[in-house]
Amino acid sequence: METITAADVNKLRKITGAGMMDCKKALQEADGDFDKAIEIIRKKGQAVANKRADREASEGVVLTGTDDEKNFGAMIVLNCETDFVAKNEQFVAFAGKILATALQNKPATLEDLKALTLDGKTIGDQVVEQIGVIGEKLDLSWYQTLEAAYIQTYIHPGNKLASMVGFSKDGVELQVAKDIAMQVAAMNPIAVDKDDVSSEVIEKEKEIGREQARREGKPEQILDKIAEGKLQKFFKESTLLNQDFIKDSKMNIRTYLKNYDPELKVTGFVRFSLTV
Repeated sequence: METITAADVNKLRKITGAGMMDCKKALQEADGDFDKAIEIIRKKGQAVANKRADREASEGVVLTGTDDEKNFGAMIVLNCETDFVAKNEQFVAFAGKILATALQNKPATLEDLKALTLDGKTIGDQVVEQIGVIGEKLDLSWYQTLEAAYIQTYIHPGNKLASMVGFSKDGVELQVAKDIAMQVAAMNPIAVDKDDVSSEVIEKEKEIGREQARREGKPEQILDKIAEGKLQKFFKESTLLNQDFIKDSKMNIRTYLKNYDPELKVTGFVRFSLTV
């Protein structure tokens, strides 16, 4: 049998990211052949993935960023089973490499992202390999992009919540852009403005308002008027431009932006939270 040295083990560890003992065993099994050892570790990752397929990967990280021009943004969610792994530097760094690959290649869908090459293998295969390295079920579960004249991103400490916001002009003052991105993260609006809310959601909110009023014993002939009032309250609480500014409740976001630049518009936003 080929003599396996510590240098060989360390070299394989750097290539695969697997643990020292896993690398040593793989090299022994492969009789010192690095390519075979890498394949053994890869298969181990698939075996662990199959074994843990029924586990719930509800922890993880949400990362977002932009390209150098700041007119293309991407957000990814990489899930794992435990918060311990979610805070692991190696896990977070792996998620960061996936995000960087997305920003460089700008894939249209999650499946397109998984098919991209990262360190000589597809991202999908890399995720499977990392399952063997980390020992938990991992899942690259979500990917979303945003394009605008200028994009600002925000990641809440802990990597469980992130947002990105698109603006109609470039060169938006950093603090202003950050304030809007933090507003989206904190207040979870469903749309930019009330005109962007779907008719289905509007009808559902009206029906909820009518039913609440009916339960309170209000006369049938005024239920629609009450429901309309509740709908306007819903718009105020749930659409970005109509929400109270989290830093100054005396104004809403529409007023805050108008005070900065009357022509500046929010063209869209993306938000994801792993927390309830």
